[in-house]
Amino acid sequence: MRRTHLLNQVSPVIRAVSLRRRTAGAGTAPGDVTIHVRRATRRGWVPGAAALRHWATLALGSQARGRELSVLVVGSARSRSLNRRFRHRNYATNVLSFAPAAPGPLLGDLVICPEVLRREARAQGKAVRAHWTHLVIHGALHLIGYDHTRPLDARRMERREVRLLRALGVPNPYRSA
Repeated sequence: MRRTHLLNQVSPVIRAVSLRRRTAGAGTAPGDVTIHVRRATRRGWVPGAAALRHWATLALGSQARGRELSVLVVGSARSRSLNRRFRHRNYATNVLSFAPAAPGPLLGDLVICPEVLRREARAQGKAVRAHWTHLVIHGALHLIGYDHTRPLDARRMERREVRLLRALGVPNPYRSA
């Protein structure tokens, strides 16, 4: 989705909730993406910024160099609202990806709902950390042009996800448990 930087669009209510911001720029390798994490919910476990940066950098490959990625962690009500507004689907979702309107150092925004993510992981018999890894990679791939609306594109994206996850020791998320 081509949208302006989502963190600049968050409602005044969320802005007023003294969002905790963690920036993972210090100590990054030259080819790593810089991650900005903001929490708009206290519910649910969120991996550290270093893990998020590692997973996103792996997914982005050479496109990570000198780029920035924002991760907004939201509750299910905000996830549902954003999903309804931008995808016309009236339910909370695990991850949404928003590419910037103009090219530049900002790669885009990932909006992740830990409540949905945890529920899915339990239902699918997966470790929560493994599901986080998958969804960060999945969302980052969307930001660089991968999609899964057509079967051929879906297979291409899934193959890349599975290969990246295997490199991290994470089982294939598309195989039933």
